[in-house]
Amino acid sequence: MPRLPRLDAARQQAVSVALATGAYAISFGALSVAAGLDLWQTMALSLLVFSGGSQFAFVGVIGAGGTAGAAVATSTFLGLRNGFYGVSLAPILRPMHGWRRAWAAHMTIDESTAVALAQPANDPKARRAGFWWTGVGVFLAWNAVTVVGALLGSRIGDPAQWGLDAAAAAAFLGLLWPRLASRPAQAVAAASALLALALTPVLPSGLPILAAALVAVIAGWRAPSSAKEVPE
Repeated sequence: MPRLPRLDAARQQAVSVALATGAYAISFGALSVAAGLDLWQTMALSLLVFSGGSQFAFVGVIGAGGTAGAAVATSTFLGLRNGFYGVSLAPILRPMHGWRRAWAAHMTIDESTAVALAQPANDPKARRAGFWWTGVGVFLAWNAVTVVGALLGSRIGDPAQWGLDAAAAAAFLGLLWPRLASRPAQAVAAASALLALALTPVLPSGLPILAAALVAVIAGWRAPSSAKEVPE
């Protein structure tokens, strides 16, 4: 595929993911205000933390009557996954220094990582475009819609009734589906899903996903021994 169409495809994926994720932010804004945070505190979470899972965990603990320390600890634990994403993204984004490196770290989220790594491995320019377009797009949309959700508060009712709680998941599924062409990938995905479902009733929100990720880590620990094992 020529490079220009690849860049266009990366940008189209980035915009789609940014819009879907941004729409989901209205539920965070509403839930944050319902948990007792004011507009400025809600905005600060989206601007500075900028990690949906961590933000929802924080307001969830506060809303349930937990202490600020417990909320911060839970949020931080869930945010550690972004550091692991940096290991995969470092070869793509290098070299960077100063404020660009700090900004790239802030843009390293689930969505930017997924779109970047969904691009062909032999086209680093498309991967960088996917990362930056997605990261900046989600940042702008997420923060803008968070404000809308916080201002509307309870007036919008239950966000799940609007289907906003499924928007981000649907976007991820669209990115993931083409990468499940091989049987090993399908087996890992199935095992991860089953583990997450089994742990959901017994673990706090977010932790079943982290546990399920261990399945992929264990499966990928052994490097492919032949070219036939490497997915296309």
